[in-house]
Amino acid sequence: MEFRFASEADIDALVPLINTAFDVEKFFKIGERTDAADIAEHLKSGRFLLLEDQARIAGAVYIELRGDRGYFGMLSVDPARQRSGIGRRLITAAEEFCREQGCRFMDISIVDLRTELPPLYEKFGYRITGTAQFPAELMPVSRPCSFVLMSKELGHR
Repeated sequence: MEFRFASEADIDALVPLINTAFDVEKFFKIGERTDAADIAEHLKSGRFLLLEDQARIAGAVYIELRGDRGYFGMLSVDPARQRSGIGRRLITAAEEFCREQGCRFMDISIVDLRTELPPLYEKFGYRITGTAQFPAELMPVSRPCSFVLMSKELGHR
């Protein structure tokens, strides 16, 4: 398995990977998680790190540099490959990339309705730092929700 950064040529492969990985959110989300225009917009402000196995994308994570803080989101693993360590490898690689770029912290935001996620990310060293309003323009939802904000100190290389 090898890491590489996505290009615009990967958009058509990223959209179904992310949407399928986020099917678990259909209990509150109306429609799909993303589309080609959304991925293209994300590529303008950040990067998608891909983990490939024999030229097939097994997982992806969005990374954005924000001064001395990194951000990752849209962590997506092919459902057939989940629970195989791909998510862990993507998180570790995203953190390492941000650390190499001078970031001292890594931030994530999780929809509060995904109550299983904060304990999972706490195992990776993330701590809850606050909450934020869920922006209605981000995606339509069927019930009220907000973001749980989590952060981790990356330390120095």
